[in-house]
Order: sequence, then C-alpha cells, then structure tokens
Amino acid sequence: MSTGLNTGDSAWLMASTAMVLLMTPGLAFFYGGMVRSKNMLTMLYMSFISISLVTVLWFLYGYGMAFGKDLGGLGLLGWGDWRLGHISPEALQGRIPKQIFVCFQLTFAIITVALISGSIAGRARFGPWILFVIVWVTLVYIPVAHWVFADSGWLNRWGVMDFAGGLVVELNSGISGLAMAIVLGPGIAFRRREGPRPGNIPFVMLGLGLLWFGWFGFNAGSALNDGVLATRAFISTMIAGCAGMLTWRLVEWIRFRHLTRLGSTSGALAGLVAITPSCAFLSVEGALAMGVVAALACTYAVELKLVAGYDDTLDVVGIHGAGGIVGVVGLGFLATGWEKGSPGLFYGGPVSVLGKQVAAMLAVGAYAFLVTYIIGKVIDRFFRIRTTEEEQARGLDAGFTAG
Repeated sequence: MSTGLNTGDSAWLMASTAMVLLMTPGLAFFYGGMVRSKNMLTMLYMSFISISLVTVLWFLYGYGMAFGKDLGGLGLLGWGDWRLGHISPEALQGRIPKQIFVCFQLTFAIITVALISGSIAGRARFGPWILFVIVWVTLVYIPVAHWVFADSGWLNRWGVMDFAGGLVVELNSGISGLAMAIVLGPGIAFRRREGPRPGNIPFVMLGLGLLWFGWFGFNAGSALNDGVLATRAFISTMIAGCAGMLTWRLVEWIRFRHLTRLGSTSGALAGLVAITPSCAFLSVEGALAMGVVAALACTYAVELKLVAGYDDTLDVVGIHGAGGIVGVVGLGFLATGWEKGSPGLFYGGPVSVLGKQVAAMLAVGAYAFLVTYIIGKVIDRFFRIRTTEEEQARGLDAGFTAG
C-alpha cells in the first residue's frame, strides 16, 4: 500500500463511518417513538430500508455521480467510477483509503433521505416510499452532494462553506420534507388539530442519544483526519447541542410556563443541526451562540405549519430546514477564518461571504423543493404514495409483518 497512508486518520474515519451509520437506526427509534403506536413499526422500517436501498444504489452509480469527474466542467454532476470494483483497496483519497471515504459519504446519503420520512409520518404507504428513496437520492441528493462536497462542484469552487452537510443533509432534507408534506396534504390528526401523541418516549430519548453519538462522527469525521480540525468540530458539536437543549427549555418556560416532554430533544437537535455546516469554522463562543440562535429560531419555525397549513408531522421542516438555514447563513457572521474557510462579518470578513452563503441556501432550497415536489406528484399519480383516511385511522402497521 502507498506510503502516503496515515493509519491514524484511516482508523478515525472507519470509526466515524460506523458512528454515522448508527445515526439511521437512531433516527428510526427517534421517529418511531414520536408517532402513535399504530404506526411505529412502519416508521422504524422506513429508516432501516433506506440503509440497504441507498447502499446498493451508491455502489452501483451514486458515488460516481456525486464525486466522479465533473461532467462538462459546469460543477453540476459527476461522471465515472460507475461501480466501486474500479477502486482498488490501495487507492487513496488524500491520506486515507478511498474505499472508506466512499463508505463515509454513503452514510450521509442514507440518513438524509431517511430524515424526510418524518415529515410524512403516518401518511405514506411503504411500497411507494421505497421508490421515492431510489428516485430522490438519484435526482436530488447526488447532484447537491456534488455541488457542495466534490472539489469540482460549483458551490465548492465558489467558496461556499459547508463543513459537514448543512446544505447537503439538513437543508436538503428539510425543504424536501416540506415539498412532500404539501404533496401528501394534511393528515386527519392535523386537520382535527390534535397534538402529538408519542407512542414511546424512551424510544425518543434513546434515538436522540444514538443520533448525538453519531453526530460526533458526522462532524468531526468530516475533517478526514484525527487532528485539530476534527477536535474543533467535535467540541463545537457538544457545545451547540447542549446550548440548544437548554435554550429550548427556557423558551418553553417563558412562553407557556410548562415544559413539554419533547422539548429537550427538539432543542438538542436544533443545535446539532445548525452546528453541522459550521462546526470547524467557529470559536467555542460561536458554537454556543449558534446553538442558542438555532433553538430560538426553531421553536417558532415548528409552529409555522399551523399557520401555513402544511402537515410537517415530526417537525423535519421546522428543525432540519430552519436549523440548516441558521447554520449555513450564520457562517456569514460567525466564521473565524481559522484553518479553513473565510472569516465572517463579525471577524472582519467581506459582505460577499454572507452573500455566498445566502445564495447557496436559496439555490439548494429551490432545487430540492422543485424536484422533490415533482417526484412526489409523479409517484403519487402512478403508485399512490398518499394513504387514505381509512388507512390513517387504522394505522400503517395493520397487516405489517413484524416477525
């Protein structure tokens, strides 16, 4: 094997890959505990099936389109490396084996599409969901990943900052969730103004714990080494998650004089989502501020569905969409310019840095919404992804084989 291999970096990335993969089962428990018990099994399996579907797709053509040689030099899509049999175990991506880099990026694609299921929980048939996963990853996730993560992607070349996926994972899933919520329309519980009835709070807390654990691999692993960049991302992740949790609880008490059962989990998620694009670019004070601002923004964003009338069942739009916006745009103010990236306005950076972050947010959001809306409409037209009122009342687990 090449002498350029760094075994410490490689070991850290393998551990990070396993940690990020664990996030999808964590999401399954998180979502499964939040829905009513009659939909729990279906909700769990919507996340688990994404693992196998996206893995096969990624190894057949997904990686080549996301990270392959740029097609036409426009920075819009990769082309090549159609199957990973073309990548030898000795091939390196910097100082790590390229094969483990491929697996690391795969885990991002898996959890991104799984996140969308929360916006349509209890209202989507399982069979058409399988088709949606395949089509959405191909037409939405892969192009956006190329724009941001690939060296030849147009947003990457433009200098847009997104360290671990605020655009690619968080905003992408949140806005796509909004599109699918509109396509499927409000469920019967939403129309009746019934509040959330989580079927299993311990599942929710377990899911949060697994997600938080995996988030350290998600963010610090994106450094692709075990050095100071990973350390900075790691500590920022811890600080922002805790700041978000405490802020959400404080806001609940100030506004309502009581604390909800899911407040802590929502606040922690808001902080973790917002720190994802910015974890390696901020000071520890900036990470604290990011967690606080994200929680403040998301406490109000989750209520927009009641005003606008879209049924974002498990607050994917309100937390991942809004939190992603806070994290991406916040970099235009709080980025320190240390080690990697450009300084934001608060650190003497030009207004153009903020402008690029806002433009990238608008571009990814518009593309994700438009294409996801079309995908949802077409699948619903030919395969009926939307459940009937009778199916919703009965529960999606009716007839679901658990054994």
